[in-house]
Amino acid sequence: MTKPAARTRHLPTSPFKTPVAPAPKHFAEGDQVTHDMYGLGRVIGMEEGIAALVDFGSTQMRILSPYAKMTKL
Repeated sequence: MTKPAARTRHLPTSPFKTPVAPAPKHFAEGDQVTHDMYGLGRVIGMEEGIAALVDFGSTQMRILSPYAKMTKL
């Protein structure tokens, strides 16, 4: 089994910009969202910083933070 490649560190003398971390996504109850795997849904509950409970019509799923595959509509 191989290990994943280590992230390279940014040198202060580099002419390239520092990589920017994406801003954390914030959702609220009632927000309409789309998920890459489950499709359209509505947020019905939040555990701040941990997970969002989303109703996708046929099923309810607990989507964990950082919500990489979920976007607000």
